[in-house]
Amino acid sequence: MTVAIQATTPATFEIKSANLPLVALLLKSTDLIALARELEARFGDIPDFFDQDALMIDLSPLQAAAQAGQPVGEIDFPSLISLLGSYQLVPISVKGGSPAQMAAALQAGLLPVPDAHLVPARPAPAATPAPAEPAPTPSATPPPAPQGAMVIDKPLRSGQQVYARGRDLVVLAMVNAGAEVIADGHIHVYAPLRGKAMAGARGNADARIFSLALEAELLSIAGVYRTSEHPLPPGMAGKPTQVRLVPGDEGDKLVMNVMTA
Repeated sequence: MTVAIQATTPATFEIKSANLPLVALLLKSTDLIALARELEARFGDIPDFFDQDALMIDLSPLQAAAQAGQPVGEIDFPSLISLLGSYQLVPISVKGGSPAQMAAALQAGLLPVPDAHLVPARPAPAATPAPAEPAPTPSATPPPAPQGAMVIDKPLRSGQQVYARGRDLVVLAMVNAGAEVIADGHIHVYAPLRGKAMAGARGNADARIFSLALEAELLSIAGVYRTSEHPLPPGMAGKPTQVRLVPGDEGDKLVMNVMTA
C-alpha cells in the first residue's frame, strides 16, 4: 500500500548540498618572513592573480617534517591569514595539522576539514583502440564546452603583462624582453619569446610552453622556473622549442626540446 503524506516546504529557504572550489596552500615552513618574501617574488607583479579565492591551508608538509625529527615552530595564524589576504586569498579552512595546530587554527577562525583532499594531477590517457562506431548516448548530459584560449595578436612591449585565467594563451606576435605572459594552461608563442613565460600558473604540471624562437628571460611551469642566469642549452636559443615539466627523484625539472618539422 502506498501512502502520500502532505508536507510543508519552508517559504523562506532551502538546504542543498554544494561544492566550493578551493585553492590549497601546502605550508612547508612556519617562517612567515620567508613566506612573505617568496609570495612577493612569485605574485608581487601579478596583483590580480587571485580574486578573493577561497583557500584551504594544508599543514601536512609540516607534520611530515615533524615526524622526520625536523624542528617545526609555532604558526601565527592571524598573521598568516593577514598575509594571504593581502594577495586576495580568503583562508577558510585547514587540514593536516597536529592537535595543537588545529586548535590554534580554529581559534583564528579556520574550519577544520580533515576529509578534504587535493585534486590529483591529471594522468595521461591510456592508448586504447577507438571503436568503429561509438555507442549512442542520447540521454547523457553533454559536458560543458571548454573555455577557449585567449589570443593576443599584437606585440607585447616591456612592462606589459597578459594573464589567461583558467585557459591557454596564444600569442601571435613577439613577446619582448620585460613583458610577461601568464596562463593557467599552455602558452603558445608563434614568434620570438624574449620576456617571461609562466604556464600552469595555478599548479597545472601538465602545462607546456611553445615558442617559435625561444630567447626567454624566465620560464616557469607550475612554479618550477628557470631564469636567464642559466643559459639555454647549446643550439637551442632562437629555435622552435617546447618546454615541459618532468618529475624526478631529485625534484621536478624543466625539460626543453627543439621542435622539428
